[in-house]
Amino acid sequence: MILTDLALEHLILLGAAAFSCILLIIYYVVYFTHFSKLLISKEDSTTMPVSVIVAARNELKNLEKNIPLILNQDHPNFELIIINDGSFDGTKDYLKQLALDDTRVKVVTLELNERFQKGKKFALTMGIKAATHEHLLFTDADCQPNNNQWIKAMTSSFEQKSIVLGYSPLLVKNNILGSLISYETFHTGLQYIGYAKKGTPYMGVGRNLAYTKATFFANKGFASHQHIMSGDDDLFVQEVATKNNTAVCIDPDSFTLSQGEPSWSKWRNQKRRHISTSSEYKGKFKRLLGFYSLAQIVLYLAVILFCIVSPHLWYVAVAILTLKWIIQWLIIWKPSQLLNAKKVGYVLHYYDILYTIYLMLFGIFNLFKRPKTWK
Repeated sequence: MILTDLALEHLILLGAAAFSCILLIIYYVVYFTHFSKLLISKEDSTTMPVSVIVAARNELKNLEKNIPLILNQDHPNFELIIINDGSFDGTKDYLKQLALDDTRVKVVTLELNERFQKGKKFALTMGIKAATHEHLLFTDADCQPNNNQWIKAMTSSFEQKSIVLGYSPLLVKNNILGSLISYETFHTGLQYIGYAKKGTPYMGVGRNLAYTKATFFANKGFASHQHIMSGDDDLFVQEVATKNNTAVCIDPDSFTLSQGEPSWSKWRNQKRRHISTSSEYKGKFKRLLGFYSLAQIVLYLAVILFCIVSPHLWYVAVAILTLKWIIQWLIIWKPSQLLNAKKVGYVLHYYDILYTIYLMLFGIFNLFKRPKTWK
């Protein structure tokens, strides 16, 4: 039997698979290529004054582990501002002693009766107001710099720019959940870095993000989305970032690392917080990201259904999927090496299947519960 002998509905499935495959390949070529050009020469490192800002709520153990790594940075002129956002786990006493021991540390304390569930954005705003320097570098309490060159690497991208998007890989266990978290983090990085590279930045990650005080206050901070629990990184970047004022830093020295969630339930709750802001995205980003995810889902569903209804021609549908994998692998091999995701390049098909299942199922899970707190 040749393809022209197939029933119309079978041809539609094959056409849907082929069309989705073409769309994805175009997307890969446009957004995921030429990542090496983003690397900055080590000679461009700078020692401009910078305020490092960390908001923390009940993060004593993480602070004890990670703050010394920040204070050990090879940079001559930085201050560390830590916002204690209503903690009751001993954080207050730890930070009080830390500030006495190191003059670079400035503590902003928000008591429980001051917060009124205002969330992380309020905490960050108080930290920004307390900052001495114009250039601000943000990370989370559970993050640690990749090495002692983090501040230098991130601030080196500030030249002629007012926003710097960094990258932050997650450390995960060697299991299915770890594989999914690792690939989803890498894939998110591919997207926001790729978009910024093309001059349309739409998000950053709060684990590793930098911008100037002038940029923050010119935008009236987080005022337009203060009512949303998340969005201090993606929604803010979407409002202020442009082709001309935004840089991307993918130097390994600039990475921050943190532990991925250890259980499915905790990871699902974390993703709900992150995804809860997507309804506030600008229309063009909703369409671009939505069509991309839809094409990924349609491709797999069409291939599976075609193999079921036309098992004698299964190899045709599988050939379309295999072609997509080959081109995808050729394109993202280099970014996977640059973004600390080498495993992805070795077994891409495994990660791609996991990611598609994630896309199909997570949207359903996210319908039932909205995040109410940032921690």
